[in-house]
Amino acid sequence: MTRFPPEPNGFLHIGHAKAMNLSFGYANQEGGYTYLRYDDTNPEKEEKIYFDSIKEMVEWLGFKPFKITYTSDYFKEMYDFAIQLIKEGKAYVDFSSKQEIHEMRENKVESKYRNTSVEENLREFEKMKMGMYDEGHCVLRCKIDMKSDNYNMRDFIAYRIKYAVHPHAGDEWCIYPTYDFSHCIVDSLENITHSLCTLEFEVRRDSYYWLLQALNLYRPHVYEFSRLNITNSLLSKRKVLLLVKRGIIRSWDDPRVLTLAGLRRRGYTPEAIKSFCDDIGVTRNENVIPIERLEQSLRVDLDERCNRVFAVLDPLKITLKNVADDFIEYVEAKNHPKLEERGSRKLPFTKVLYIERSDFRLKDDSDYYGLAPNKEVGLRYANCNIRCEEVIFEENGKDIKELICTADFEKRTKPKTYIHWLAQPKHGVEPMRAEVRLYEKLFTVDELKDVGDDWMNFINLQSEKVMPNALIDPIFEDKQYRELYSKYQFERLGFFVVDKDSTDDKLVFNRSVTLKVDPKLKDLLKK
Repeated sequence: MTRFPPEPNGFLHIGHAKAMNLSFGYANQEGGYTYLRYDDTNPEKEEKIYFDSIKEMVEWLGFKPFKITYTSDYFKEMYDFAIQLIKEGKAYVDFSSKQEIHEMRENKVESKYRNTSVEENLREFEKMKMGMYDEGHCVLRCKIDMKSDNYNMRDFIAYRIKYAVHPHAGDEWCIYPTYDFSHCIVDSLENITHSLCTLEFEVRRDSYYWLLQALNLYRPHVYEFSRLNITNSLLSKRKVLLLVKRGIIRSWDDPRVLTLAGLRRRGYTPEAIKSFCDDIGVTRNENVIPIERLEQSLRVDLDERCNRVFAVLDPLKITLKNVADDFIEYVEAKNHPKLEERGSRKLPFTKVLYIERSDFRLKDDSDYYGLAPNKEVGLRYANCNIRCEEVIFEENGKDIKELICTADFEKRTKPKTYIHWLAQPKHGVEPMRAEVRLYEKLFTVDELKDVGDDWMNFINLQSEKVMPNALIDPIFEDKQYRELYSKYQFERLGFFVVDKDSTDDKLVFNRSVTLKVDPKLKDLLKK
């Protein structure tokens, strides 16, 4: 029996996916079960939106909890255990300030309240429960070993006063247990056999077992593993929230952050995320995983999953001077080059075409295969090549407005390359338009820990590029292809997903990942 116990104070991220993959995966492998438990002991930081998003992401990843519980479900039992500890002389009410308690624990100095009588501690704890003291006025501490080399064994805080309505338990309580007090107790009460957590909790293992032994409760096996660190990214919920508040990213589900909601919006699939988690494995060794490995997991997953379509992100108009105004033919374009059963679609080919502006240069050279003046290129799936005859400039004399070309239906010359394109569906009617958002890494440094508190100065201001007037495949005229999170490969451009900002009047796509493998990953594979 395992558990996945997130705090409902933010959105889950890729590190939580690793934890889920381990907890649910190990239990399933051993024929066991996994609880989804909300670790809800900090009411002022918890909101319904976080509870809802956690459940949504667990379900999206395909994990099925044995039962959904809340730490707050056990508040009464934990209160009774606190009374038991006080009666046995193993807990006491401390009126020292937060700073004083920290200094005493740092210096291994006992509090003057440590040896208060059982009767007085019971009275004071009852006053805490009745709301007779202000927040921060006093706390309940476990009486363990102030001389221990383990900081967490130096009388950790078990209860504190908080006058906040709890999102699940309501206003019944004004004293709330800490993580150190609640976590091990609930593990025991839920008969968890394997309590799996990241290495920063290793120092809490001794106090975890001490408390369960002091209460004569069943003790689960505790296992720690290294937390997930990924280059060019941010996993801290506090820092992600700061980016949201400052308007640097749209929200918790911005495609540039590695929250699970953000990854879904970026176009990641549950299969790609779980494949990545399996790939990196679980160890106790601290390491930093290149983000390129995550991207490659997605690239591999989407390659077979996605049908191919055309899109022209930065359109350059081409008029075919040797084609009639009313000319139209339909060419067959494969939906997937490797899967014939996916079939094909028809693309209109007319007098007016659009190509990527980057597929044309005024000056040709031997290393450039695209279109240039007096040069011919092939068009994907079309029955002709095109040759640039004339360049028409805007009034400023610098920007290119249009190319005049001829179509060679006999294909007398074998072109060096074939480019993608879109045509007017009929004379004078523009192709369908959409907004396309291109994403790069959010930070300009690989490891944020290297820059410390200055991390905000290393945000990549070019991490999002919006192409507001992209042209897209006529297949999207059919609403069945426009559903939220539908995924496609835009030929030659990358993998893209339909974004939630789409409306009936305007489609919005996010680029999930480029087609080409990042050179960094190639270097890693060589090693």
